[in-house]
Amino acid sequence: MRFYCAMLSPCISHSVPNRNSPPAVLLRESYRDGAKIKKRTIANLSDWPGELVEGLRTLLKGGTAAPADRQSIIVRRALPHGHVAAVLGTLRHIGLDRVLGPAGNRPRDLVIAMIVARLIAPASKLATARMLDPPPRPPASARCSALGPVDEDELYAAIDWLGERQPAIEKALARKHLGNGTLVLYDVSSSYLEGRRCPLAKLGYSRDGKEGQAADRLRLLCAADGCPVAIEVFEGNTADPRTLGAQIDKVKSRFALKHVVLVGDRGMITQARLDAEIAPAGLDWNHGIARAGHQGARRKRGLADVVVR
Repeated sequence: MRFYCAMLSPCISHSVPNRNSPPAVLLRESYRDGAKIKKRTIANLSDWPGELVEGLRTLLKGGTAAPADRQSIIVRRALPHGHVAAVLGTLRHIGLDRVLGPAGNRPRDLVIAMIVARLIAPASKLATARMLDPPPRPPASARCSALGPVDEDELYAAIDWLGERQPAIEKALARKHLGNGTLVLYDVSSSYLEGRRCPLAKLGYSRDGKEGQAADRLRLLCAADGCPVAIEVFEGNTADPRTLGAQIDKVKSRFALKHVVLVGDRGMITQARLDAEIAPAGLDWNHGIARAGHQGARRKRGLADVVVR
C-alpha cells in the first residue's frame, strides 16, 4: 500500500545535502514493502521557488494555498488600537475608572468610552455611538466586545447617570488631591449654546465672541497641580465674582476643608468678595491686583502684579 506522508518532514520535501551547493529538494513517496517501510523519489523540486515548495507542503497537509500577491488578502475593516489602549491605560493608571463607579456597571463603562472618544476623536453623541457600535461579527468575536451594541440614547442616559454621581465623584477627587493648607485654583469660562430651551442659557458676556448668542458659565475648581476636582455650570448672565460663594461653600462643607489658599484672577477675587465671603470663611487668598485704583498701593508696597494674604 502506498500513501503520501502528511507531516512537515523530509517525507514530503526532503532536503538532501549537496556539498557546497544548495541542498536538493525532493518530493518523496513512502510505501510499505512487506514488513518494511521504504521511500522513493517522485520528483526533484530543487528548481522550484521556496514559496512554491511551501505551498505544496500546505496542500499535502490538507490545507489551502493562497496566492502570494496582495490581491489574495482583502482588508474589510482595520480597527485602531494603539491610541485607544494608551488613553484607556492612563485612565486606569490614575484610578479614574474606580472613581467613576464600580466595575461591571454599564453606564460607567459607557462614560469611560465617551471620555476616551472625546480625547482621541471628539464628535457628537450620534457619531460617537456609531463609532462605538460594533459591526456584524461572528459570534466568537461578538463575545469579545466589551460594550456590545451602543446607541446615542444610551449615551445620553449614561451622562444623566454621571450627573447624579457628580457629588460623590468630586468628593472622592477632593480627598485624593486636596488637603488643609493647599492651594485651590479657581477660574471661570463660558460656552455658547445653540437653541433656546436650556434653562441655564442666558445672554451675557461671551468669551467665544458670539455676541447675541446665549451662553452658560463654567466654574472649574482645580488642585495645585492643575488636576480638575469640581465643575459647576451657572446661568450665562451670572457675574464671575458672584460664583465664588458657591465654591467656598463646596470647599468648606462638602470637602470638609477648614483652611485653603484660594487662587483666582483679579476679576474674580474682588474687595467685595474678600469682605463678604473669603474673610468670614477664614480662607487665605492669592490674586492679581487690578491696575485701576491700585497704582498707589503697588508703589507704596513695592508689589508686582501678585499679592498673597
